[in-house]
Amino acid sequence: MSAPQSIPAAEIHAAIDRLAKAIAERHGPKGNLLLLGIANGGITLTRRLAARIATLSPRLSARSGTLDISFHRDDIGRHPIPKEFAPTLIPVDVTGASIVLVDDVLFSGRTIKAALTELSDHGRAARVELAILVDRGFRKLPIAADYTGLILKATETAKIVVKLDSANPANDMIAVVPAKR
Repeated sequence: MSAPQSIPAAEIHAAIDRLAKAIAERHGPKGNLLLLGIANGGITLTRRLAARIATLSPRLSARSGTLDISFHRDDIGRHPIPKEFAPTLIPVDVTGASIVLVDDVLFSGRTIKAALTELSDHGRAARVELAILVDRGFRKLPIAADYTGLILKATETAKIVVKLDSANPANDMIAVVPAKR
């Protein structure tokens, strides 16, 4: 088994900055945007993106919320609802809104499918985009990110571990952990 590959905090912060800039540029200075972090991995990332977008484009209204996909997962039998979960919290009406779904890792696409289903339970958005910190490939569904921070090469069985420390971003890390034998 090979040693885990890791991405340092500075590289993660640069990727988050690129994501925020790309989102702000696409939505313009007078846009109205809703960033929804997919629980649990996308929540801290969403908050950071909203804060960074606010500094980059103060006239762009970028509100943030969370999306709990627990009840829409197709693997709920193997992955029950975690003890610590973040409920769906959407601060504005979804109908007619421009929404960016935010998550830490894009893998098979099943999480995004579940997020789209949860989102549709709340109304019909005008536009839905996807921002991902790490794209690791191996899609099982035809889903692609509109905004990607990092692309990591890993085997299909490897695990990508993302830790964004909300209290101290200097502790942020991403690791590619090889599959256990």
